[in-house]
Amino acid sequence: MSTLLSIGVGGLDEILAGGLSEGCVFLLEGKPGTGKTTIALQFLLAGRARGQRCLYVTLSETEQELLNVAASHGWTLGNEIDICELQPPENTLEAHEQQTLLYASDLELGETVKQILDAVERTNPELIVLDSLSEIRLLAQGSLRYRRQLLALKHFLARRGATVLLLDDLTAEAADKTVHSIAHGVIYLEELAPEYGSDRRRTRIAKYRGHAYKGGYHDFIIAKGGVTVFPRLVASEHKSIFASSPVQSGIAELDQLVGGGVDKGTSTLVLGPAGTGKSLFVLQYVVAAMRRGEKAAVFMFDEELGVAFRRSKALGIDLETYRDNGSLHIQQIDAAELSPGEFSHRVSVCVADLGVSLVAIDSLNGYRAAMPEEQSLLLHMHELLQYLNRQGVTTFLTVAQHGLVGNMQTPVDVTYLADTVVLMRYFEAGGRVRRAVSVVKKRTGPHEDTIREFQISARGIQVGPVLRDFQGILRGVPTYVGSSIPSDE
Repeated sequence: MSTLLSIGVGGLDEILAGGLSEGCVFLLEGKPGTGKTTIALQFLLAGRARGQRCLYVTLSETEQELLNVAASHGWTLGNEIDICELQPPENTLEAHEQQTLLYASDLELGETVKQILDAVERTNPELIVLDSLSEIRLLAQGSLRYRRQLLALKHFLARRGATVLLLDDLTAEAADKTVHSIAHGVIYLEELAPEYGSDRRRTRIAKYRGHAYKGGYHDFIIAKGGVTVFPRLVASEHKSIFASSPVQSGIAELDQLVGGGVDKGTSTLVLGPAGTGKSLFVLQYVVAAMRRGEKAAVFMFDEELGVAFRRSKALGIDLETYRDNGSLHIQQIDAAELSPGEFSHRVSVCVADLGVSLVAIDSLNGYRAAMPEEQSLLLHMHELLQYLNRQGVTTFLTVAQHGLVGNMQTPVDVTYLADTVVLMRYFEAGGRVRRAVSVVKKRTGPHEDTIREFQISARGIQVGPVLRDFQGILRGVPTYVGSSIPSDE
């Protein structure tokens, strides 16, 4: 079994199940702007850190352009990474012989390949990047000649034991898969431009001969410091053993409503129109967990952190203090700038590295905005919730329904994914707008089938007695059936 070399890109080694097989030829393909050059430089920098000799052969960029790319990420290539900037054959002619301007299709393939071989002979590298194959393809002017030249180049490099990364910008015909059959492995990069928000990038392993890898698409970003890949979350790969126990809110009536508390390692979905108190409902469990000495994470899609801090402080909850002492990890998420893969990665880091036992996502409406298709949202949420459940993490989600009273419309139905579903409603009584709360589902045990009043005041939240004198509360148009005038106390 060949030795695996780290490619130097965070998350990509995990997808490759360890890295690149030493002494083999790999293809890194993607349209311009997908991050090929950055990944190639990270590959060589990782090799330099291992003490390997490295060579970057460039046919499409100048040496100065490569140095500028490296500098933009805070890297210094130094003398350990040789850069071979190939000059096209017409540039080697004497001035009096340059009578016409030659295009790439007119250049001699043999001269270019000879320069590559000379550079390899001269530097004797262990890691090689060839950027890019599109130039060689143009020089070959035919698929047969192109394939034969690549095969010859591959055998030459294989005899020297070098690990090679070929870059291809996919500027040729889409059906041209010549290099795929020659390369030991193929890494595909893709850039997507949504109608609103920043560009999204993703990668997948199209081929890895004789080696297992994590299939499917994986989101990645390019930031200062290089490319970071977020491997697709697969819940079945993460298992842990934990004791199931009730997670309580600290409010006796609320715990009674949900059957003694929600169970550890389960998910709870809180549904209701805007303003019914969904966030405060979840926050009650967050604060209770921190008061028990546990850690919690809150991801806010809809509310600005400063507003959330001020609003909670008015209710006697100082979230900033919990954040500062390390009990609370709270993030404001911009759905237009964050891919679902990166979000899942942030959540998993909180669980695996920070020891978080309770996660709150507020709200799923904002998370949905990051997804181009609802079906993808459900798949992402399924894996994320299954992962959290397997880690023994208690999860809370909120979803704002459309409308205030009457027929409520849910933008995306995830009730079947959640273990517990809490429904919140407005209702009118005694000339006042009131709130009601009920539990309509609990997969892991019994719960009250009652509807209770839910009040918000300067003292926080209170859960009142059962609303026995009303019918139609869940529809938002209740009918009073009691014997006395309802009080607004």
